[in-house]
Amino acid sequence: MVPTMGALHEGHLSLVRVCRAHCDRVVVSIFVNPSQFAPGEDFERYPRTLESDIAALETVGVDAVLAPSPADMYGPGFSTVVQPAKVAQTLEGQFRPSHYQGVTTVVAKLLNLARADVAVFGQKDYQQLAVIRQMVHELNMPTEILMGTTFRDPDGLAMSSRNRYLTAEERQRALVISRALFACRHRVGQGEQDARELATNLMQELIDGGLDSIDYAVIADGQTLESLDQIRTGAVALVAGYIGKTRLIDNVLLDPTS
Repeated sequence: MVPTMGALHEGHLSLVRVCRAHCDRVVVSIFVNPSQFAPGEDFERYPRTLESDIAALETVGVDAVLAPSPADMYGPGFSTVVQPAKVAQTLEGQFRPSHYQGVTTVVAKLLNLARADVAVFGQKDYQQLAVIRQMVHELNMPTEILMGTTFRDPDGLAMSSRNRYLTAEERQRALVISRALFACRHRVGQGEQDARELATNLMQELIDGGLDSIDYAVIADGQTLESLDQIRTGAVALVAGYIGKTRLIDNVLLDPTS
């Protein structure tokens, strides 16, 4: 299974290809999940392009599309939720406190509906991947969680359904996110080990590059997502910030041996 909220792009299709390589049959879900949006976020305007999404999925050999309505997923009196693990409390959990409870609840329901042996999630939503892996582990769910690498446009911008909100000028400014992350990764490859210094430089490059506001720019442990003092194997650099009114996230893995 590849769970999505639709408005599919090549990044989503790359996850389908990963899934196809591991499974005989592939199901893609398309569901804009209301429970992971806080009041004032973009639930109402989130792009819904079911017809073109299904056409795109046909080109990569998807066997079935699961496209439930909110009423299908959350019937009258629905009150059961999945409380996310500790890894959900920082970063996105700090700025979107109700977000991951909505994510874990809907993903548990989708995996149960599909009886999925394997589910593929993208690296771009790195914390989401960590939260779901922990949920599956702690609840003994019989689904293997795989990570698909972040798919980028040729100029480096991580593909996202929310990129379509950006004006041409905003999209150009958004490139600072990937530039700053790549520069951070390069410094680690050159031997920089001070994670606090790396995080400071990452933040400054985002400010200098024109990001309108920054929720976080951190160097963290790849499993716990706790901030690091020194680079170690499995470290990850993560960014969330705004270009105009559009909130974008991105990350890169930091390998001290590369």
